[in-house]
Parts: sequence; C-alpha cells; structure tokens
Amino acid sequence: MKARTWLVCLALVLLTVLPLWLATAPPAAPGGEAPAIFTGADNRAQQAIGAIAPGYKPWFTPVFEPASDEIASLLFALQAAIGAGVIGYWLGMSVARERARREAASAQDRRAD
Repeated sequence: MKARTWLVCLALVLLTVLPLWLATAPPAAPGGEAPAIFTGADNRAQQAIGAIAPGYKPWFTPVFEPASDEIASLLFALQAAIGAGVIGYWLGMSVARERARREAASAQDRRAD
C-alpha cells in the first residue's frame, strides 16, 4: 500500500481510538463511588441551579424515571435512531416522489412529440 493510504488509515484509527481513550474515566477510589460516565447536560444544569439558588424547588417531577443512567442513555439513543429513521424515510419518499413526477412529465412530453 502507498504511504498516503497508510497515513489515512492511521488517522482514522487515531480519530476513533483517541477520543474513546481520553473520555474514559479514572477508576473509583477504594470505597468511593464510581464516576458517572453517562451524565450529561441535565446533571450539569442541576448542579448549576443548585449553586445559584440552593432553595430552588422543581415545578414538577418526571413521569418516568429510568432505573439507571445507562438505561436513560439507551432510551435517548433509541429516540435519536427512531427520529433519524423517520427523517430518512421522509427524505427517501420525497426523492422517489420527485423522481416519479419527473419521469411521468418526461414520458408525457415524449408522447406529445
């Protein structure tokens, strides 16, 4: 293989492995709680609100609380996948509908000639 191909493969491996390596959390101290890897903006917002207004009471409580952060992450990914599927289906149908409309119009023009 050429040197350029090797460099591209190396860059792809680094772009894949490096973020995963940097994002791994250090192991928990003995007797301590493991660091939360699956936390997101919601937890950071809760911490910020707690720092700004310690006596703040939420207006409502969630209807469904997932059993763990991993399940919440799974549900979020599932929601994103379903949304991407709906958008992909809509785009595919739109392209197919436009293509069929153009083919019908060109067939009609050929008959008119």
